[in-house]
Amino acid sequence: MSWERTASPDMVLVRSSRGRARVLHAVVVIFLEFFSWGLLTTPMLTVLRVTFPQHTFLMNGLVQGVKGFLSFLSAPLIGALSDVWGRKSFLLMTVFFTCVPIPFMRLSPWWYFALISVSGIFSVTFSVIFAYVADITEEQERSTAYGLVSATFAASLVTSPAIGAYLSSKYGDSLVVLVATVIAVADIAFVFFVVPESLPDKMRLSSWGFPISWEQADPFASLRRVGKDSTVLLICVTVFLSYLPEAGQYSSFFLYLKQVIEFSPAAIAAFIAMVGILSIIAQTVFLSVLMRTIGNKNTVLLGLGFQLLQLAWYGFGSEPWMMWAAGTVAAMSSITFPAVSALVSHSAAPDQQGVVQGMITGIRGLCNGLGPALYGFIFFLFNVELNVEPMAGTPNTEHKSAIPGPPFVFGACAVVIALLVATFIPERRCLADAKTDSTPKVHAQTATIPLTTPASDTEDIEPLLQDSSM
Repeated sequence: MSWERTASPDMVLVRSSRGRARVLHAVVVIFLEFFSWGLLTTPMLTVLRVTFPQHTFLMNGLVQGVKGFLSFLSAPLIGALSDVWGRKSFLLMTVFFTCVPIPFMRLSPWWYFALISVSGIFSVTFSVIFAYVADITEEQERSTAYGLVSATFAASLVTSPAIGAYLSSKYGDSLVVLVATVIAVADIAFVFFVVPESLPDKMRLSSWGFPISWEQADPFASLRRVGKDSTVLLICVTVFLSYLPEAGQYSSFFLYLKQVIEFSPAAIAAFIAMVGILSIIAQTVFLSVLMRTIGNKNTVLLGLGFQLLQLAWYGFGSEPWMMWAAGTVAAMSSITFPAVSALVSHSAAPDQQGVVQGMITGIRGLCNGLGPALYGFIFFLFNVELNVEPMAGTPNTEHKSAIPGPPFVFGACAVVIALLVATFIPERRCLADAKTDSTPKVHAQTATIPLTTPASDTEDIEPLLQDSSM
């Protein structure tokens, strides 16, 4: 690796001639991580049932709850540290610790669930990835880039559950865990050897001794700051109310299709593939068009409207065709989070991208903990049986409920409130430090750097698409 020094009147900038950071790097990292976990969809249900034969979904909610709460606590700290020391080291850390539990599924199920819970401290890959993308894209291109990253998440789930189910039925769960482990190791190696640093050298500190204030790391302090900022408060409340039902749905919906709607395993795999493919189209083609035509805020509102329709259909629908129709609507609702991420990014200064994305990811982490437990409790409250297999010798006495999916109806009510809150989000917000002070201070060099990108630094910005369209 060669280095060159560029002198300026105020500072000496050390730059590297390493390869450019690209959105493609973020896409590959996200795809490999979630593809490996998608393979484990079927083995996970088996291990849960064997390890916790009683109160399976209660224990699943507890494990996911601990993980989500730890993610909520750690996300602001990791986001703030990545703003100072760079994205790559923290991206490597989050991917490594998120994937560590995978081989323990066969080695020791108890250790597996324990590690899943603890891994929540570092399970904030999306936070670092979105900050990574923000470093290398122009502001007007950022929503398209976020949509591409989110679409990659959907793409990783198009085939991985079906592949995992096929390998499990043919060769057993051990092979599925082995394949998932190999893919996770490949993801870690890709980050270590291939992914370049995205944060410009001028924004990183040369020393690891820079103090991070407790105010930046404390998630509750950030929540207190949220309360003082009406725009961020509205965005965070919208994220919480919309993602809480989504997290609960993700934890139980496939089992709901099997037990209540009576989908076959093949139909479930086809359903996942269909929703995944449509989500890719929605988050690339439609998201870009909507952002250009109706704007950021209206795109968020439209996505919430689709989510409301989807959850209501899931809750009141009792026929398979209704689930398929609602699945198409669910794909369109997937535009909400990348649109919200773009809205947050537009409201943050370049050196604060990790902090604000960490805050949003922390709220999502909290929802990942609360959602599964809340859905399981509501199913229990309305006597909707979610056991994978009926007890031997027990007659089937279940009766059809007027509302087949009560948790989904609850989720629809939460999204109604989110929709109302989102209507008050300003269309465009300008931060004081981004507009009134165009030269933010860099602590390590005690020098000022223009907020706008100099002509000599144009190689740091990757134009995702020339016209920001797909």
